[in-house]
Amino acid sequence: MRRHSLAFVSALGLVLATPYPSSAETAPAIGADAIRADIGFLADDLLEGRDAGTRGYDIAARYIAARFEALGLRQVIPDSWYQPVTLAVARLDKASAPSISIGGRRFANGEDIAIGAFGREPRQSMETQAVFVGYGLQSDREKINDYAGLNLKGKFAVALSGAPAGMPSEIGAHLAAEKSLAAQQAGAVGLITIPTASYLGRTPWEKIRDRAQHPSASWIARDGQPYVRTPAIRGTAMVTGAAADALLAGSGKSLAAIRAQAERKGARPRGFALRPTVRIDRTSIVETAPSRNVLAVLPGADPALSHEYVLLMAHLDHLGMEENGKGPDKVYNGAMDNASGIATLLAVARAFAESGERPRRSILFAAVTAEEDGLLGSQYLAKNPVLPAGGRLVGVVNLDMPILTYDFHDVIAFGADHSTLGPIAEKAARAQGISLSPDPLPAEGLFTRSDHYRFVQEGVPALFLMTGFAGPGREAFEHFLKTDYHQLSDQMSLPFNWDAAAKFARVNYAIAREIADEPQAPRWYKGDFFGDAFAPDAPKATKP
Repeated sequence: MRRHSLAFVSALGLVLATPYPSSAETAPAIGADAIRADIGFLADDLLEGRDAGTRGYDIAARYIAARFEALGLRQVIPDSWYQPVTLAVARLDKASAPSISIGGRRFANGEDIAIGAFGREPRQSMETQAVFVGYGLQSDREKINDYAGLNLKGKFAVALSGAPAGMPSEIGAHLAAEKSLAAQQAGAVGLITIPTASYLGRTPWEKIRDRAQHPSASWIARDGQPYVRTPAIRGTAMVTGAAADALLAGSGKSLAAIRAQAERKGARPRGFALRPTVRIDRTSIVETAPSRNVLAVLPGADPALSHEYVLLMAHLDHLGMEENGKGPDKVYNGAMDNASGIATLLAVARAFAESGERPRRSILFAAVTAEEDGLLGSQYLAKNPVLPAGGRLVGVVNLDMPILTYDFHDVIAFGADHSTLGPIAEKAARAQGISLSPDPLPAEGLFTRSDHYRFVQEGVPALFLMTGFAGPGREAFEHFLKTDYHQLSDQMSLPFNWDAAAKFARVNYAIAREIADEPQAPRWYKGDFFGDAFAPDAPKATKP
């Protein structure tokens, strides 16, 4: 245990005896140089793209731990800056090509079917009946049950991708992500997805097919098995074209007709039993790889609130190396995604450490692994809490890929509409001279697609911050997505605006400070979909 000098203890007593200052009063200077240096190191070729479970990621993790220690933060895990996360990586066995047989007709992987590896069952052959279930959605709150009147026990559920046109985007994104859970609750043993025309318009079948060839990852649970939320769903695949037609054979329905119906606003194709039997055969090779989350804590100063924790997080991993790249550059450096988020995290941690005024609540800082593999490091942290006895996580701020190529005038806080974190973020942003803008991409459902969502699923209110679309923002964001997102070009040669990077860190410090010093912990709003779904018994606030 670290000892404190008498002078520090006396100073702390004065802090506790005086009113707690506002974020504006305690905000230290945050400059661009340290942010630039951190991004430069993390995006260097030396780290080989920081893929989770590799040496390059471990170097990055050691760097973050050293920075936490230098700032005088505390270890939340006794005698360690790390929370070990063992990853299970499954790859399709090239010697045994996977396939799906529908009514006795075999379809090889990569034709009109896409099957990925499955770590929980390396050698798999399963055959059963199938049932079309429309979109395959279920929600008591929304009065939706696409499984009503259908017998799925021991069968494959066959569902359209996504959610009905016109459904609120975040609700639709959540329910679409929960399809496996809905299928499991209905008694199904597998889920086969048919992409809608809209889905294929955004993601061509060739890309879907290629993604299925990539390794799949999970983390090893206490039972020694790769963790999945729906262990009863053993068989999954996506089908189109002739394979989808084969599933529908004899039903009186066609793929074209169902897709056409799905394009109409509010349309909900109804389910029905399918005639052909379906068989999935695949062999996976499973290996384990050690990785880690990097964690530190700044204890709160208020004895009545220090057991409450605010989590400030960013993912440390990226995509690694392009093994089959033809050019000289083979490293996915991930400067913007997400060295920029990690550098912001470090800048905010430094600001807290040097402010001279500890926050009322404790701050947990986390650089998490394997976001690119399915939000795995954050899921592990959410499912395996590290807080001491009596500690309670009350709010999350996530930093993922801010676009720092322009002088932004607004920020977007995904999740602000769902809880009292929204007014907190607006107040903090306004104090920094910028505005808080609504979600400019509602159809993307971004609130459900980054690390903070693993904590939302545990009932904790959360924000996911992004530089805004005002002025040159939209053009800069869309250019990055089109040209540099998950590309080799995401590196230090991008036209970073370093003053904007420092401003983004100042905004995040102000937001985290406001959350930590507010008299009341964040609350979900009454009637909010996510609060009702994941924290039904928690106290709620009235939305202004």
